[in-house]
Amino acid sequence: MLVVAGLLVAASGSSGAAPPTDRRYTMVAFSNISDHDLDVYESGDATHFQPLRLSAYRPPSGVVRDPSIFRHTDGLYYLTYTTVDGANIGFARSSDRINWTFLGAWPVPFCCAFLPGTGDGTGSASPPGSSGSAGFSDGPSLSPFTTKAWAPEWFVDGDRVNVILSMSTGGGFVPYLMTALDPSLRIWGLPVPLDGIGADHIDTTVIKVGSTYHAFTKNETKKVIEHAVAPSVTGPYSFVPAGNWGSMLEGPAVVQLPNNAWRIYVDAYTEGKYLYSDSTDGLNTWSPVQELPGLSGTVRHVGVMSEPA
Repeated sequence: MLVVAGLLVAASGSSGAAPPTDRRYTMVAFSNISDHDLDVYESGDATHFQPLRLSAYRPPSGVVRDPSIFRHTDGLYYLTYTTVDGANIGFARSSDRINWTFLGAWPVPFCCAFLPGTGDGTGSASPPGSSGSAGFSDGPSLSPFTTKAWAPEWFVDGDRVNVILSMSTGGGFVPYLMTALDPSLRIWGLPVPLDGIGADHIDTTVIKVGSTYHAFTKNETKKVIEHAVAPSVTGPYSFVPAGNWGSMLEGPAVVQLPNNAWRIYVDAYTEGKYLYSDSTDGLNTWSPVQELPGLSGTVRHVGVMSEPA
């Protein structure tokens, strides 16, 4: 009997199953097949994800790209995403992460003539000889209209619920922060720029470790993920060395692991792969990238949330 028990233990230990943890990780993503449908996955170790429900949510119009998820103080789960419908970002809500209700599309206000950092270098404020209306590179746009609002990311700071989104008024994207003005997350304040990150940055996500805010953002010119730190969520940010993750990357998502290390997921979109890398020293150095098992080649620009199991 002891021999049989030993064989059973050995067999279970070699099955490849993830050890149980006290955390639950939820991943939301669109796929290579469809950006009209949201897929939801679950994991106990942030590595081995299983489908919770595929095609769990389809918005009434537009797409559901670049989704981000968090659990609010009301116990419900909230989703925000890129609609690719002008300057609107989408919102949905769920009690179980499986069944979702569309809450609406928030039109980012065209409050934003002279938004910093959204010029494309061809505007009339550029050096002599240039023309156009978008303003000079890394300078203000001359347009009052926000033409694109993409890649919204939840960021909860104390009792404030925020969305960090990438905005453009005709030139390069710049990260901005909007704060919810009511607990139902239906009314939002005006966008505030993340000072120090500058033009041509998209897919910005922020985490707070101690008193320091860490922003991970895609440099649209170099096609790499950069790392910047600040004493406040709105900056001023200063760039620090990032991990050796490679190039042609986008969609960073960062979560804390059960062992208190940090993990970044990145979309290697030209290779059709999804990668991850870990830091065990407080976001200073990072492990070599690995492919996300099971989902690499399927998911695109994921959002990942950690909560007690």
